[in-house]
Amino acid sequence: MKKSFYKFLAKFNKLVLPSYTKRKLDITKATKMQLAIIAFRAYVTMQSLD
Repeated sequence: MKKSFYKFLAKFNKLVLPSYTKRKLDITKATKMQLAIIAFRAYVTMQSLD
């Protein structure tokens, strides 16, 4: 149940949230909001892979 929720959330993130790696964002110049989105996407991805 938990893993399937994170898999769904990962697919939703891919569709809705911006991909900063494709935009070649320099992480040292990222705003707090961009860092929060990066951290959230990383957390969801790690949870869906476990």
